[in-house]
Parts: sequence; C-alpha cells; structure tokens
Amino acid sequence: MKRQAIAHTDLTVSRIVYGCMGLGGGWNQEAVTDEAREDAVAAVRAALDEGIDFIDHADIFARGKAEEAFSAVWNEVPGLRQKIVLQTKCGIRFANDPPGAPARYDFSREHILRSVEGSLRRLSTDFIDILLLHRPDALVEPEEVAAAFDQLHFSGKVRYFGVSNHSTAQIEFLRRWITHPLVVNQLELNLVHNQLFNAGITTDQRVSLRAVQLEGTLEYCRRNDITVQAWSPLAHGAFAKAVAGGSGPQDDPRIRDAAQAAQAMAREKGVDMDAILLAWILRHPAGIQPVIGTTKPLRIMAACKADTVELSREEWYSLFAAGRGASMP
Repeated sequence: MKRQAIAHTDLTVSRIVYGCMGLGGGWNQEAVTDEAREDAVAAVRAALDEGIDFIDHADIFARGKAEEAFSAVWNEVPGLRQKIVLQTKCGIRFANDPPGAPARYDFSREHILRSVEGSLRRLSTDFIDILLLHRPDALVEPEEVAAAFDQLHFSGKVRYFGVSNHSTAQIEFLRRWITHPLVVNQLELNLVHNQLFNAGITTDQRVSLRAVQLEGTLEYCRRNDITVQAWSPLAHGAFAKAVAGGSGPQDDPRIRDAAQAAQAMAREKGVDMDAILLAWILRHPAGIQPVIGTTKPLRIMAACKADTVELSREEWYSLFAAGRGASMP
C-alpha cells in the first residue's frame, strides 16, 4: 500500500487507516468475550495483510471494549507495537457517567488525563502515537488542554496530538495556547456527506449552515500541514445497502444515485464499489486518509483495492455530482 508522511511528526503511514469502532462485541456493559477478541484479531490481521499500519481508536468505542479487544493482537503478532501507529480519541462522555449526569463533551485537564490512562490500560501499551480531541467542547478552557498535552507528552504517554470534527476557528483557538502542533483533523466525509468539498464551490450560493461552518476548513488544514482523515467514508454501509435494495437511510435518492454511479464505475474498473468510494477520497490532492471500519476480512481486502485505483478528473467530478445530487453550479 502507498504510504504518506504525517507532517510535524516522524511518522510515515499507510494512506488508509483501520478504524476500530466495530470491535469489542457491542456498545454495552458486558465483558469482552473470547469471540470478540478473536474477531478483533481477524479483522486487524486482514488490515495488516493489506499493508495498513495506522490504527484508529476512541475511548468510547464499544464503551472501551474496542480497545480492550484489540489488545489481544499483541500476543498474536509479536513485535507488532513498534510496527504500527496507534491513534485514539477522548472528550466524549456518556450519559449517567456518573449516575444522573447528561451526555456531554469534556476537555478538562482531569478528564483528558484520566481518559488516556484508561486507553493505555485497555490497549495494553505504554504510549499512544496520536491523541485526538473527539468533538468540540463548548466549555473548553484551552489552558487546561495545553496543560494536559504538556503532561502527557513530557511523560512519554502521547507522542503527538490532533483533533476530530473541528472547524478552522476551533483549531485556531486551541493553537493560541497549545505548544504542540495539531497534526490531524478527522472529519466526516463520503460521497454524499461531501460538505468538506462542497463548501469550497458554493461561496456565492445559498447553502446549509453546516456547509458554511466547514467553509475554508480543508484549505486551512492543507495550508497548515494538518492531515485530514475521513471518518465514515462508506457512510456506514448505506451505499452497499442501496445497491442491495431494502428500506432505510439508503432510500435517500442521493444515496441511491451515488451508489449506482459508484457501482457502475466499479464494474468498469473491475473492483468492489467500496474501492471506488475510497478512491474518490484518495484522489484529492490534500492526501486525505479514509478510515475504514468494517470488521469483515473480505470486505477489508476489497476496500483496500482503492490503493490501486486511479480516477481521472472527469471520473472524480462525475461521482461528486452524483453525490451532490446536482451538477456543478
């Protein structure tokens, strides 16, 4: 698999990331089972076999069980820790934690430090390569974030830092206090959730509030050498379901039409539709890294064929128009 450098770090990684949200056996309070560990190892092995060496976690995935299930891979693949890059996130807190508390975001120094300790314990590792702040905390006190980052870096527990779901203004605000570079911004991006691209071509048109909030974010990240990662690049399977038929979110005409366009192109190129959907993201010159989350080894293999697909400018725009549900303005 082709590789790329993460600016402001010494890391060179696979350009596709394996996301572990689906590991662990479910988002509940039950203990991690042997079956969940075995499934996690099988999925991670499949990703490794395809050349993926960048693994994405979050402390909330399966309520912590994803990190715990993943740790079984250390015994299965000796020496692996020094060969892969581990990324995890913190900042989202569930309702009733503690009892009676609401769902919320928390970038307090205390919570960041506690979250990292939990992730290190569950992952059975001494350090995290990249720590991301998961979703913007409206009550953020940047001095506390800076203090937490300094303590984590000085102790050797976290090497680099980044954010997820952050706008240009939110990143700039944090950078005013943080002494460490923010090296990653992970954002939702797929063929129909395309605001990251669409915001750049709708400057003088009526657009949604969400698109306005993203205006300039991609350009800002490129200008400041912040690697953009795309979560949900396959729309949680909605495209595949649209092709297969059935009811659900995939009934959205844009999803259906975009899936049909991607499927037709996949047939022409002799690959799975997932590979086309990922290749569309990889084609962008920003070097965006799609984060794939399927737990099925065969689907991981099929998706990674995206690394071999080259889309022309015309092919890219034809898919973009299908995802927009409209021609270019």
